[in-house]
Amino acid sequence: QVQLVESGGGLVQAGDSLRLSCAASDFTFSRQTMGWFRRAPGKERTFVAAITWSDDNTYYTDSVKGRFTISRDNAKNTVDLQMNSLKPEDTAVYYCAGNPRGYIGDVPRMYDYWGQGTQVTVSS
Repeated sequence: QVQLVESGGGLVQAGDSLRLSCAASDFTFSRQTMGWFRRAPGKERTFVAAITWSDDNTYYTDSVKGRFTISRDNAKNTVDLQMNSLKPEDTAVYYCAGNPRGYIGDVPRMYDYWGQGTQVTVSS
């Protein structure tokens, strides 16, 4: 059974940094395109960033470009999201997701596997 487990969330102040990590098990992680999504209170789940299995292509939503960095370690089956210069509007539950078809985009239904999420709260 595929499992994605996020960690690293927490409560921080505006301008601080956090590093989220997603650990994957029971699937061929190295062949999955991995992504991060988030759901802010009262809003729908939205795309944050994605990375191809070979680590040669990344994609970010405009609001996080220059602040967030997605990376992966296929040897460890992990994908991380380094978040710098955090803003209150980054407050959300962050989800790790994966898909085996090489899709590197922002449509949630194109991702087959999902974690349970980790809460990030940024105070002003």
